[in-house]
Amino acid sequence: MSRTSRQSLILSIITSKDIETQDELVSELRNAGFDITQATISRDIKELGLIKTLTSENKYKYVTKQTIDTKLSGKLMNVVREAVISVVTAENMVVVRAINDSAPAVSGAIEQLSMSEAVGILADRNTVLVVCANSRDADTVKHKITALL
Repeated sequence: MSRTSRQSLILSIITSKDIETQDELVSELRNAGFDITQATISRDIKELGLIKTLTSENKYKYVTKQTIDTKLSGKLMNVVREAVISVVTAENMVVVRAINDSAPAVSGAIEQLSMSEAVGILADRNTVLVVCANSRDADTVKHKITALL
């Protein structure tokens, strides 16, 4: 069976079951008819970008990085809603004012939006500066950020 079908099955397995170890994953795949080795699973885990995360039962399980990013993204968006005081444009820049010491978290949330209009993002303790190529892009970024509030 092909690498693609094996990796698809791995993703399906970790989505439907809490898999703590590579041995458990090997077992699941063997039960599904794949004759594989631990080294193959190790390579697949690396290629798929799987990571372990702590469950509510204090056990670890394999998940995709995207799963973590989605959870993190939701939490960071809540930070944006709670922390942002104002969003204004200044030529090709967007200035986001935030409550004390929350600008780094707000900056992280903005970076997760992966806005192609943003050339760079800087933050100090209370301010996030989003630099854009032009004022039109800055207006677009401002609207995207204010839509989160």
